[in-house]
Amino acid sequence: MFVLNHKITISILALISKHIKELLEFFKSTSFSKAVLIGVAVTIPIVLGIVTQQFEIGLALCFGAFWCSPSDVSGRLKHKQIGILFSAVLVVVISFIGGYLNISNFLLFPILGILTFCIAFISIYGFRASLISFSGLLALVLSFAHTSENLEVYQYALCIGIGGIWYLTLSTLWYHINPKAQTEEALNETFLLTADFLDTRRQLIGEQPNRADLQNQLMTLQSDLTEHHETLREILILSRKSSGKSNYQSRRLLVFIQLIEMLETAVANPVNYDKMDLLFEKHPEFKTDFQNLIFEFSHQLRAIANTINKSKRFPSNNVLSQAIKTLENDILKFKDENYIEDYEHYLMLQNLLDYQIKQFEKLKKIKWLLGNPKLSSDDFIKNDKLRRFIDEQDYNPKLILRNFSFRSTIFKHSLRLAVVVMLGYGIGIFFDFQNPYWIILTIIVIMRPSYGLTKTRSKDRIIGTLIGAVLASGLVFLINNPYMYGAFGVLSLVIAFSMVQKNYKASATFITLSVIFIYAILQPDILKVIQFRVIDTIIGAALSYTAMRWLWPAWSFMEIGDHIKDSLKANTAFFKSISTYYQKKGNIPTSLKVNRKEAFLQTSNLSSAFQRMAQEPESKQNNIDDIYELVVINHSFLSSLASLSTYIQNHVTTEASEDFVIISDKINTNLDTVCSQLKVINFENQKTKTSTSKPDAFKFPVNSLTSDAISQTDSEHTHKEAHLIWEQLYWLYTLSEKMLKLTSRYTVD
Repeated sequence: MFVLNHKITISILALISKHIKELLEFFKSTSFSKAVLIGVAVTIPIVLGIVTQQFEIGLALCFGAFWCSPSDVSGRLKHKQIGILFSAVLVVVISFIGGYLNISNFLLFPILGILTFCIAFISIYGFRASLISFSGLLALVLSFAHTSENLEVYQYALCIGIGGIWYLTLSTLWYHINPKAQTEEALNETFLLTADFLDTRRQLIGEQPNRADLQNQLMTLQSDLTEHHETLREILILSRKSSGKSNYQSRRLLVFIQLIEMLETAVANPVNYDKMDLLFEKHPEFKTDFQNLIFEFSHQLRAIANTINKSKRFPSNNVLSQAIKTLENDILKFKDENYIEDYEHYLMLQNLLDYQIKQFEKLKKIKWLLGNPKLSSDDFIKNDKLRRFIDEQDYNPKLILRNFSFRSTIFKHSLRLAVVVMLGYGIGIFFDFQNPYWIILTIIVIMRPSYGLTKTRSKDRIIGTLIGAVLASGLVFLINNPYMYGAFGVLSLVIAFSMVQKNYKASATFITLSVIFIYAILQPDILKVIQFRVIDTIIGAALSYTAMRWLWPAWSFMEIGDHIKDSLKANTAFFKSISTYYQKKGNIPTSLKVNRKEAFLQTSNLSSAFQRMAQEPESKQNNIDDIYELVVINHSFLSSLASLSTYIQNHVTTEASEDFVIISDKINTNLDTVCSQLKVINFENQKTKTSTSKPDAFKFPVNSLTSDAISQTDSEHTHKEAHLIWEQLYWLYTLSEKMLKLTSRYTVD
């Protein structure tokens, strides 16, 4: 019994220790820092209002700061400032209009609907614009909650604007106090995601019963990495353009470039798993050696992330050097024993080892850069090259007209939101709920353009609200102190905003706690407040889900064809850049790297679109098996392109053969044909058909590239080049044929 209790005690202590570590990491994050900033921004005006007996002014300042906070996200300081400023202007206008909404329901409902639609429609201008839109919607909803007794409408709106400027000032000051915080956190998360990606890649080596699941994990991780890369590009490149060649920014930019190339090299593993499985089945020592090596790469990346500013604590390179040395010796031994009958497998092992050696070089360079070395003028990257890697948001007013159509997801979302907000508020008025605006607040927070996210947030919101209500009920009975209520309310709000991106269910719990504690100060019958809070949340969530399901739904199959086409076009441009560079040689053109970035970005967007489709009802997953196959083919195509790109950039290559040019042209022709077919395919209620196209007369010159190279020279370097180039060309050709066959089944005669 003692031993059992001892084990249980150790398990509990280990669990507590784990969560304390997670909590400490959470407190160091910029999400928590922003939440603290919001807490300070809303608390100080309230305290000043109480002290000066100008509570309404303090409350208005508090509202202004709170409503402008959503647009304060990671990115360039100038963009953050403009976003907060636009939010302030919008909430002033909305608060001014909202002050006069105490009118008959005959006029109120259409005005409420029109305002909701117009504010939500701002989201067509991108992510930051969607956050500004959210600020405006919050201001609109909460204008129903506040009626000023001592302030005129224009005075109240002006105070709201001053509150927004107050938050802008605090946010700018906070940034200048610790300008490196967002860079360090974004870089840290990129290190960890890259480590996870490498580790998942490691698991794919050798025969796997769950290879499809691992491939799906890779696609998700690649999407997450691409999003982080975009954030880091904005932070590092745009900040560098405005502040000049800072040594810190330049070093972090060079580290970021190495991480991008590590991702490309990881993606560039051999894609012919059948051959690889056969080899590792006969020689399991290679599987173990490669897995151990890649595991050590991921382990060292995690260690660097945890000690990013303490280079003396970075792991030694000796373990990796020894692992690579072991592999080299094993491959040489394999060559001596199997040179004649298994030369192709030897070349495959050598090429795979070359990729790992390149990873090692990149890892060593990352460690060197993080050791704060002095950079020479040659190490700096020119701004005119960097500028090409940034996609500027289009703010052309014509974008409004282009999206004013049911073909636009944002248009349908804005219209749907407007209708549901009117309906929700109507239900609250008809049944005489205590705070009917809670229903529309729930709708605005939950409803998103995609079905899957709306469904998930509806469920999490209800569960979080119920948990928060139970906890709050218990605490209200135990505590009867308004000052404690206020303290708990502010603390709960800070934690809620810190967790909103990572755990919405927990965030909803703390938001409920915050609301109930604040109302506990104002309302004597707190149980009634809790009751209506739960009812309003359930009604709002139910309306959101129902509307998303049946009111102008935006099912992913309606737009998945566009995402496939965009990914394929980006892959085609990347392949053409690789082919041109391989034929012409010379310096690596910036266009190749820009096309690489675009290919990774569009493939990531395609993965995200497919994941949204997979979350939708089965009845709306039209032709999902074929779509999934196209998604996987695009990923495999990018992997093969990354393999080609990495090899030709890091090796001296021979002159491109005539066969290379012919096969490249054929692959390009196939890709162009697929793109043309995708223009007329929307997968909506479109059934497949038996292809009637004639067989392609083109015959791939099987093994000709490798055979010619081996017969014409004894150079092992040339043999490895020919083997890799032929393998990837054959794979690219096969994939392009598969896509052509798939899409031809959907074309209209």
